[in-house]
Amino acid sequence: MPFKSYLEAINKEFENHSYGQNPVELYEPIEYIMSLGGKRLRPLLTLMSANLWLYNWQKAIKPAMAVEVFHNFTLMHDDIMDQAPLRRGQQTVHEKWNINTAILSGDVMLVAAYDLLLLVEDRHFKQVVRRFNKTAAEVCEGQQLDMVFAKKKDVKKEDYIEMIRLKTSVLLGFAMELGGIVADADAESVDLLNEIGVNLGIGFQLNDDILDVYADPEKFGKQVGGDIIENKKTWLLLDALEKSVGSEEAKALEGWLKKKKFDANEKVEAIKAIYDKLEIKAEAEAEAKKYFRKATDALNKLAVSEDKKQVLRLFAEQLENREN
Repeated sequence: MPFKSYLEAINKEFENHSYGQNPVELYEPIEYIMSLGGKRLRPLLTLMSANLWLYNWQKAIKPAMAVEVFHNFTLMHDDIMDQAPLRRGQQTVHEKWNINTAILSGDVMLVAAYDLLLLVEDRHFKQVVRRFNKTAAEVCEGQQLDMVFAKKKDVKKEDYIEMIRLKTSVLLGFAMELGGIVADADAESVDLLNEIGVNLGIGFQLNDDILDVYADPEKFGKQVGGDIIENKKTWLLLDALEKSVGSEEAKALEGWLKKKKFDANEKVEAIKAIYDKLEIKAEAEAEAKKYFRKATDALNKLAVSEDKKQVLRLFAEQLENREN
C-alpha cells in the first residue's frame, strides 16, 4: 500500500480531531502547530508497522496520532528553549502568542497524547503506557544533553550519537513498536521494530545534519548552514575538530567558533570549505549509511512476508535518499 493512503488517513483524522474549545487561547495554539503539517514520519511508521500483521491497519490510527501529538508538544517546548522564531516556515507558537501560552498549550498536548493512547485495547494499555513513559523521559534526557553540549567543550562523536538517539530516534522506535503491539505482534518482533525505528532515526538525523550544510536551498525548506551559524555541535563539526587537531584547519575552525560578530554567509562558506578539505561529508554519509543498514538488517529478521516488508523498505530508502 502506498504511503499516500496512510498519510491521507492520518491527515483526515487530524482535521476532524478536537483538542478542546474553551478557553480558545489555550486550544488555538495547538490547532495551529498541528496544522503546520510536517513529514508525519512517526504516525506513518506506526501504521506501516501495524500493517505488517494487521489487515485493518486503521485500528492503529488513534495511537499513531498520539505519537505525532507528543512529537509536536516537544517541538513547541524546544522552540521556547531555543528561542526559535520559525517552525516549518511559520511563526513558532511562543512568537505568535507568548511564552506562557506556549508552555501551557504544550502541557495540554501531552495530556491529549495520553487521551489518544487510551484508545488502545485494554490488554495492551499497560505495555503501551510503560513504553511511552520510558520514551518520553528519554526524549527529555536527549534535549537536556543537547543543551549541555552547547556549552561543553569536549563533546565526542559517540556522545553526539547517544544524544540524537535519545532526543530524536527513540520516538521513531516507539512509533514502530506501537504499531506492532496494536497488531498483536510477538515480543521478538516488537523489539525488532524498535531497533529498526531507532536506527532509522539516527540515520535520518545524521542526514539532516549533512543537508543543513550541503542541501539545495530551494529544496531544503530552511536556511542552509543554520547549524554552522549557531556553532551547533553536529557530527560533522565534531569530526572536523577531531580530524584537524594541530593543523591550520583547526586554527581556522576555532577562530570561527569564537567569533561573536561575523557575516553569516562568509562563515558558512569558510567552514564548508574546511569540511570539504577534510572530506567530512563523505565520512558523515558513511556514518548515516551504517545506521540505515542496521535498520535494514533488523527488518530482514522480521518473521513476516517480503511483500509486507516492501513498503517499509521503500520508506526507509526515501528517508536515506531525501533532499529536504
